[in-house]
Amino acid sequence: MRSEKSKMLAGELYIANCPEIAADAARARAWMCRYNASLGASAEERHALLAEQFAAVGEGAVVRPPFHCDYGYNITLGRGVFLNFNCIVLDVVAVTIGDLTQIGPGVQILTPDHPRDPAERRAGLEFGRPIAIGANVWIGGGALIMPGVTVGDDAIIGAGAVVTRDVATGATVVGNPARPR
Repeated sequence: MRSEKSKMLAGELYIANCPEIAADAARARAWMCRYNASLGASAEERHALLAEQFAAVGEGAVVRPPFHCDYGYNITLGRGVFLNFNCIVLDVVAVTIGDLTQIGPGVQILTPDHPRDPAERRAGLEFGRPIAIGANVWIGGGALIMPGVTVGDDAIIGAGAVVTRDVATGATVVGNPARPR
């Protein structure tokens, strides 16, 4: 019998309030308390804190506090990645952000999804779809990146855009829902 956490990490339907996942979420909340109190710390100290919780953190990656996530251990940041203040990454499955990508304040990257079947939702089931953001991407403030989206290298996502579909390499998308410009 597979654990709810192993189902979560595989992107399958799972129950989020199981003890193992709840313990991971509690550890992430404790880490966020420390990280979000680190605004006055050096870049090296904040980088070390990120490396404690994230799957991987590239050289020179910066995440300005406050920052919020579900678990952290599903987040991979490439070299020179920059996340501005008040970003949220809900990482029930993998979130990968490529080298030199810049993310504006208040951006939300959201992997959790919910069944369309009301009986499954009533049963407390959910699942995640991974998000992959390429290299040298610019995401404007307040944008939302929805579950399962892939953003190609060198793309631009306008401020406030709601990205519900994949974004091609080099494309610029704006609006709600985000469309090529």
